[in-house]
Amino acid sequence: MKTEDSLKKFKYKVAAFYKFITIFDQEILLIKEELTKIATNQEIKGTILLASEGVNGTVCGTENAIVQFIEILEKLLKVSNINVKYSWTEKQAFRRFKARQKKEIVTIGLKQVNPAKSVGKYIKSCEWNEFLEDPDSVVIDTRNEYEIKIGNFAGALNPHTSSFREFPAWVQKHLKPLFKENPSLKIGMYCTGGIRCEKATSYLIDEGFSDVHHLEGGILKYLEDVSPEKSLWEGECFVFDQRVSLDHDLSPGSHTMCHACGLPISPEDLKKPTYIKGLQCEACVNKFTDSDRGRFAERQRQIDEIMERLPENSIWPVS
Repeated sequence: MKTEDSLKKFKYKVAAFYKFITIFDQEILLIKEELTKIATNQEIKGTILLASEGVNGTVCGTENAIVQFIEILEKLLKVSNINVKYSWTEKQAFRRFKARQKKEIVTIGLKQVNPAKSVGKYIKSCEWNEFLEDPDSVVIDTRNEYEIKIGNFAGALNPHTSSFREFPAWVQKHLKPLFKENPSLKIGMYCTGGIRCEKATSYLIDEGFSDVHHLEGGILKYLEDVSPEKSLWEGECFVFDQRVSLDHDLSPGSHTMCHACGLPISPEDLKKPTYIKGLQCEACVNKFTDSDRGRFAERQRQIDEIMERLPENSIWPVS
């Protein structure tokens, strides 16, 4: 596990954060304006989602810029405990800055779910291994199938979802029958940074589940706090930016992104005959038309030209 000082050799700091808190529409407009202003002035890039239920985002910039950004965000929200996870990268992790108003900061599609009102019990990173190994617990990965594929905690239940919206249906079809047979089981959930599993616990509580827990700060906080020697994490952690995945040191991992379908590609995937750079990977080989692939080929030609002309550019190349 790398220390903060050793990671500072990277030029850019990445902050992933969220906070469930009531925000009124007129406040959202002000927050969007202020965050966009500082992002422009400090050359910060990333994505911020704002809704009546709170804020969710990931931003990337120099260390000083990110420190200032988080301080201003907390002042705007009138809080001092926003959930933030940090990592480092040698290249800018995003291509632009976007601040958007949404109905939900993480979409489950159920208006009654309110994490600001009730959530499950937090489990600290240092206590997560014990929970994983508890025979009276069941652990659920609330992320998407393609995220779970490249890294997970062994033994965790995989709901096989392609979006968080599908999680409630999985609970009704699979989790409720499981608990009818084993009503004394404790539930533990995890996700990348903590926001999806936190909202999932709120949903489960509404559905009558009582002994519900979630990993505080998600996988990112676990990788930050737990040494590789003691870690039960296997593989890499998918992230929604140009780095694609992070290793246990929270450094960019070995995965790249398919520029056609947007799914992560492993080093092994790159060697498969189905892979054509920028045009297709094994996951999308039958998903696009010849016309689509023609557009993809032209886009990849332009990308290759830019990368050849500007090899030291500050943007991550795409596959």
